[in-house]
Amino acid sequence: MKIGTRGSQLARWQAEWVRSRLGQAAEIVVITTQGDAEVDRPLHELEGKGFFTKEIEEALLDGRIDIAVHSLKDLPTSLPEGLALAAIPKRHDPRESLVGGQSLAALPPGTRIGTSSLRRIAQVRFMRPDLEVVPLRGNVPTRVRKVEQREGLDAALLAIAGLGRLELGNKANVVDPFDVMPAPGQGALGIEIRARDSATKHALASLHDAESAAAVRAERSLLAALGGGCQAPIAAWVDGARLYGRVTERDGAAQLTASANIEKSAPEKAGAAVARLLEHQGAASLLAR
Repeated sequence: MKIGTRGSQLARWQAEWVRSRLGQAAEIVVITTQGDAEVDRPLHELEGKGFFTKEIEEALLDGRIDIAVHSLKDLPTSLPEGLALAAIPKRHDPRESLVGGQSLAALPPGTRIGTSSLRRIAQVRFMRPDLEVVPLRGNVPTRVRKVEQREGLDAALLAIAGLGRLELGNKANVVDPFDVMPAPGQGALGIEIRARDSATKHALASLHDAESAAAVRAERSLLAALGGGCQAPIAAWVDGARLYGRVTERDGAAQLTASANIEKSAPEKAGAAVARLLEHQGAASLLAR
């Protein structure tokens, strides 16, 4: 069995975690994606979708690998024909974290805060237009090091999940999800296979967590209903049995938030309902701008 993954330290950790739980021999295959190759540009400036997944899915389709392990927030809501999500393991904390400060509200005016996520940029600009947003890409340890050594920035926003998996959780403070709402699917892994590969699906069945899967299904259905890709300024947060969704104009001039209850038997309905509420507030024209 061959497991395909990106080559970053975090991606390899995730693939190794899956391998350790398969209970059988498996080989890790590292695949370079467009997002890995074009590190000198912000992701929202790249063309197309699936910057961190497309090449891995191609390897899955042509048989070079049997399993693809993704950060679910990077995976487009519509999968290529012939592929399917086999398992969504128990989700890590989906919230954001701040490296280099106690909270966003406490940062001094003019603080240089690093991120290349359009969703984070827009929300920071809405909440704190007096901060300077600095482009920041690279693997998680590199981002942390740049903050600690003040390499052109004073603070940075990163997902708690990535920091925790790499044992860097002590470097950051949790951000209130209503200050900066996470990406749909953040903190979860998506394990993808060929749709007809029943043997591999069976091997992965024990890794699937129904509660985590229901939450991310609600979040991803919101993203799909709004027609947004993983780099759009669309955020989602599940708090108990309620889904919150948010769209923020990229310059921070406007922000829309809505919510709906999640039905356990049909979590996608909540995503569609929140999308309708946001559209009634003008989300479509805001995203177009």
